[in-house]
Amino acid sequence: MKIGRFVRVARLAAGASLLIGLGDYVLLKIGTPIGPFLFAFGLLGVCVLGLNLFTGKCGFLFEDGLKLSDLLVILVSNLIFGYLFGMIFGLIDAEVLSAASSKVASWDFSAEFFLKSALCGVIMYLAVAIFRKGSPFGILLGVPLFIFCGFQHSIANVITLGVTMGLDWNLVSIILLCAAGNFVGAIAAWALCKDVVIAKTK
Repeated sequence: MKIGRFVRVARLAAGASLLIGLGDYVLLKIGTPIGPFLFAFGLLGVCVLGLNLFTGKCGFLFEDGLKLSDLLVILVSNLIFGYLFGMIFGLIDAEVLSAASSKVASWDFSAEFFLKSALCGVIMYLAVAIFRKGSPFGILLGVPLFIFCGFQHSIANVITLGVTMGLDWNLVSIILLCAAGNFVGAIAAWALCKDVVIAKTK
């Protein structure tokens, strides 16, 4: 990948991390029932502005002809910048630290966590696919849906982790497991819906 392309892909991924970070921050700050709906601002902003969010891009890997190298840069950039933005949120607002710490303590490297991540990936793909058809309601309802269901979003999770400033190999492995689950779920949703999605796009 050329340097110029790398910088652009990473920069747009950093912007996406910031928007998702703002959504995660308000969720940690005020919780339910309002927080999950305000979180949708993050994904809506990502889609409207055309930013690079791993969970919003991976399901369209084949449909959009996205390069694996680009997707990897997006993921790594989302994770790094997401963690850094989380650190900033934790430093400026101690209130969110307790909520973040409680959330991180509930994570574990397990099949259940992977499945919750995969189901989040399904919702993320469908939310973005519906947005691409001209309706924001997939995002406005899909984001609260995955949060209320307790499904796991890898980029939101790394932001939450950044708030706690915690980092070890176990937590890294859990975040990567979450990203893998998001990817598998999004691709599965694409495989099930691709004929309808592509036909209607044409």
